[in-house]
Amino acid sequence: MCSLGFSQLSVRNNAYVYVSDEIVFVEDDINLNEAASTIYLRDEGQVIQGTGTTGNSGVGELSVYQDGNVGAYEYNYWCSPVGSKTSNNTNNPFGVTFLNDIVDVTNSNPASVVHLPGYNGTANPLQIELYWIWKFVASDEYSDWVHVTDGTSINPGEGFTMKGTAGTSTNNSGDNQNYDFRGKPNTGDIAVSVLANQFTLVGNPYPSAMDAFEYIHDANNQATITGTLYYWEQNPAVNSHNINQYDGGYASYTIDATGTVETYTPATFRTYDGEGNINGTSGTAPTGKTPRRYIPVGQGFMVEGTATGDVIAKNSHRVFEKESSSDSEFFKTTSGKDAKTSQDEYHTIPEDFKRFRLNIDFNDNYTRQIVETMHPTATFGFDYGLESAINQSDILNSDAYWFPEAKPFLAEALPYDETMRIPLVIKVQNNMPIRVRISDIQHFNESQPIYLHDKTNNTYYNLRTQSFETNLEKGTYNDRFEITFINNNTLALDVDVIFNDFKIFQNNITAELKLVNPNNLTIKSLTVYDVTGKQIIINNLNSNNSEVSQSTKHLSDGVYIAQVETENQQNITKKIIVKQNN
Repeated sequence: MCSLGFSQLSVRNNAYVYVSDEIVFVEDDINLNEAASTIYLRDEGQVIQGTGTTGNSGVGELSVYQDGNVGAYEYNYWCSPVGSKTSNNTNNPFGVTFLNDIVDVTNSNPASVVHLPGYNGTANPLQIELYWIWKFVASDEYSDWVHVTDGTSINPGEGFTMKGTAGTSTNNSGDNQNYDFRGKPNTGDIAVSVLANQFTLVGNPYPSAMDAFEYIHDANNQATITGTLYYWEQNPAVNSHNINQYDGGYASYTIDATGTVETYTPATFRTYDGEGNINGTSGTAPTGKTPRRYIPVGQGFMVEGTATGDVIAKNSHRVFEKESSSDSEFFKTTSGKDAKTSQDEYHTIPEDFKRFRLNIDFNDNYTRQIVETMHPTATFGFDYGLESAINQSDILNSDAYWFPEAKPFLAEALPYDETMRIPLVIKVQNNMPIRVRISDIQHFNESQPIYLHDKTNNTYYNLRTQSFETNLEKGTYNDRFEITFINNNTLALDVDVIFNDFKIFQNNITAELKLVNPNNLTIKSLTVYDVTGKQIIINNLNSNNSEVSQSTKHLSDGVYIAQVETENQQNITKKIIVKQNN
């Protein structure tokens, strides 16, 4: 790999520049003068331009590849690195007819952009289904998606949706479709309108990677967006175009002002009704893709506005970072150059920060993950680059989130204090079991407990050694749960100690639920719930026997939640599986 630099770059007549696995830096403008004047970017080759203000010109074209998603039923969010080929010195709108089907390293054929039977695009020949191309500017209403038809252009910097293709591309492995973007390369400041509390689909508009740090912390953008980028992810196993069968969600990403603390949360997949409103969740786990600092060519994402104005991409945000590196990933389901290992899955943070994540499981069906970051510079107000809100319209019927200043957050930042109490909101649509687990514990002393405090029962659960499980009745619990670092219950032992030897297990041979109580705790009651939250067994025991048995012969095969309450109103919860031996 090498780098080439020019103050200006002019390609004339039928000459071409072929860039393979390297960077070409041009301080000012690129002139692709004639129709046959071409720049080919191959094998992750990229072009970066400097602070010159002339603007690119000519009727020639730049060609750059990017892979799309698997299958014909899922969306990628895109942003074009090129626009129409006119001789003016401005960035021009993009049309999907600029997408091409690759023949060889320098040649391609224009893709067909048409309406097809069944609404499925095809890989060979490359035919793009026009119906699935939409853009979204400054709104929070599903009805405000703008359909990009033959008469609608996509302005520079605007993102757009496009579904993949059916069949196997002849130019790529598996079902991933490789597209050849051809047109005049974008350069300079590229602005897209935003409004307060509204979302806009934007993206990386350049034929090079873009640094999310530079983009998020640009002075203009700090004044107009929340600082979080939202990436769409969709379940590739759902083969339907009906919106009420869609299954997907948004992962979030932000980065702090030092550029050393990256904060993301994975998508929680949800389903939709026929009007595009969130209907529920499917229980499908996301595919494990992680937003990363360097935004690849063609990547689209959502931003939320904080004021009326523009979010701006600039040449100063551009960087040469190959997509095959560990710090860049096109946000899609794929393999090959985009497949990343689990190395630094959660982004390691500097040692003067502390961090943990909570995974809240609802009815063993799906999980919401939220993250807490702590540092002396964090405040009790909004910390740009460290915190990510969840829009009210994106909250699921059963969900969990932090609640600073009475606003829901997926990622929260606070100054660490051992005596602090961090409110956790959990809401459930119906009676159901929930579980709270902890992960990604960074830079806490190993002996420091991290408790979930159930204020209703005044019980403390050290999440570092055990998960918290309980059954909740329908409702929103704004003031019941909190995270603490000190057990303030001086009248009771730590739950870890009390429950250390207590066991709950199902013996399907004898059709009995067994409670093993070697420390002779006084057990007030045993309650068994089915997966809908319905109470199946209620037994007021008031027993301190070392072993208690409960018949389960009358229960149907399935999953249940057993909950034991002690005399100190402390709960022990365990999932059991009943299988009758007929």
